[in-house]
Amino acid sequence: MTAVTGSRMPRYGQGREALLAAAVRVVAAKGLRNLTYRAVAREANVTHGLVAHHFGSREALLDAALQYSVDNSVASITTRPGTGDIDAIFAGLMQMVTDHPDDQAFQYELILESRRRPALRPHVESLYRTYRQALREELAHGGIDVDDATAHVFIAAADGLIFQQITLGHRDFNEAALAHLRRFLRSLPRRP
Repeated sequence: MTAVTGSRMPRYGQGREALLAAAVRVVAAKGLRNLTYRAVAREANVTHGLVAHHFGSREALLDAALQYSVDNSVASITTRPGTGDIDAIFAGLMQMVTDHPDDQAFQYELILESRRRPALRPHVESLYRTYRQALREELAHGGIDVDDATAHVFIAAADGLIFQQITLGHRDFNEAALAHLRRFLRSLPRRP
């Protein structure tokens, strides 16, 4: 069986990160149920023993891959971190989908699988908690304080649009929908 993307052998010192990226690609392409040491090793072009060495268990691999995926996504939540610039948040959101579609697909696979496997629910709760916190912190830089419920409204709407973007690819339609979300955020009161 060939690798999902035909990736090359990772360079020295990049092994763990290459394995995490491979795990994300495997889940994005084949689903969470196909996340195995062998599948990740094949995708990363290494031996499956190396995957076991770095992670020790499938659960540890999943935890680390989720953290890797979320870190990629949160780092791209805005094109101008620390400014609170609403336009940069929206540009970052669209760019995140373009730059990291496998991270988004990986996260959706985990979310859907958590319906069947409640043990995964803490991962999903952590995922959304991280996104809400990152959004709240970024908006606070722009003088907009939002509570968790308001952040949740935005994240839920963005979540649906991202899901549609990676599955249907209607970027223009989604950008028009995002314009409504942008107006909503701009209507929120700012700190003096």
